Amino acid sequence: MAHFLSQELHWTRKPTQVTVTPDTVEIVTEPYTDLWQRTYYGFRNDNAPVLQVRTKEKFFSFSVRTQFNSGHRFDQCGIAVYLDSENWLKASIEYENETFQRLGSVVTNHGYSDWATTDIPANVKEMWYRLSRRESDYCIECSQDGIHFRQMRICHLCNGDGEISFGIYACSPEDSSFCALFRQMEITDCKWETHQ
Repeated sequence: MAHFLSQELHWTRKPTQVTVTPDTVEIVTEPYTDLWQRTYYGFRNDNAPVLQVRTKEKFFSFSVRTQFNSGHRFDQCGIAVYLDSENWLKASIEYENETFQRLGSVVTNHGYSDWATTDIPANVKEMWYRLSRRESDYCIECSQDGIHFRQMRICHLCNGDGEISFGIYACSPEDSSFCALFRQMEITDCKWETHQ
């Protein structure tokens, strides 16, 4: 087991307000930051900050605990595998309104994004995520207690079979800002079992 923050880290677009300690990362999001490409209405935005580790390891899992005080439409924070502007995946909770949020994930291959979601209550302000890699295939899971994880999706990254970068991100696609806290970031052996 390795602590994410003990690895050699790199930013894709370092945010203006960020605090990194040996155990935590705190990001204050900036307005109009997002990751999305083309699908549905042609909108494109590629300016969210992502803190990542590079690896050639083909089989591993990465888990993180997120806490957030989001309160504006589309505010989000979670995990990401960001290869380049047209090839990446992310998983997060996106705030919608005072009633509900969308727990979901986006996979972008060759410049086209999808979005798979399920609605959850708006008062959820903490979530664990686990990303597992098996070569160019990925499993994303979530948990409300850090122990019992449930599958969000299994997906393929067309350019995700070599060296990749993975880690955490936070953004506010509209005119808003919030504080996202990331803790308990661990890299382990792959917890995504082979299919029987």
